[in-house]
Amino acid sequence: MAGRIVLITGGSRGIGAAAARRFAAGGDRVVVNYCRSREKAEALAEEIGGWAVQADVSDSAQVRNMVDNVLDKFCQLDILICNAGIAQQKLFGDLTDEDWRRMFAVNVDGMFYTIRAALPHFIHRKAGKILTLSSMWGQVGGSCEVAYSAAKAAVIGLTKALAKEVGPSGITVNCVSPGVIDTEMNGNLGPEDLAALAEETPLERIGRPEDVAEALWYLASDAANFITGQVLSPNGGLII
Repeated sequence: MAGRIVLITGGSRGIGAAAARRFAAGGDRVVVNYCRSREKAEALAEEIGGWAVQADVSDSAQVRNMVDNVLDKFCQLDILICNAGIAQQKLFGDLTDEDWRRMFAVNVDGMFYTIRAALPHFIHRKAGKILTLSSMWGQVGGSCEVAYSAAKAAVIGLTKALAKEVGPSGITVNCVSPGVIDTEMNGNLGPEDLAALAEETPLERIGRPEDVAEALWYLASDAANFITGQVLSPNGGLII
């Protein structure tokens, strides 16, 4: 299983960085995509012996160029992890057109562009694993996070439909849908908020990026070769 080429979008920090370290530790060559965090991405790539590549996933031309560059450099791609995403907390009535469009541009369009660019390679090889990142709010909805919840629900729908479409080509498509994870994306939550969420969680703690990375590692492993179209939710039991 080791020695695969792995592309992780939004891989410079948080869950993406934890996944990059996990896959590199398992012997894989990891390509760390970033949009603006160049220093973090390049430092991480140097740390794990990987490669950092810039692209704004909401721009289809940049995404296609990124995937072409990966294939030119490595001549193959085995695992695609669509992790890039943004979040926003806002009352529904306060959402602007730009808020809504930006949320879907990064979280949904970016995933579509990246998978579309990589899929011909996977189909040609009759192999490949595609992993998407949703959120528990995409499963149950979050108050003051309607745009985010809607976008993450779209990710789940994309995952399930695509799994049916590309299964005959030997490609698996699965989704990891984390609960509350200790990342910069949740930096707006204060200590009291985090403590309250930990208390509501049956495992009585907030998740770590490494918890999500392990779920991704499992779904990308040979142990998950007969699993596709599924949603694995590392959330400590916060939603069941």
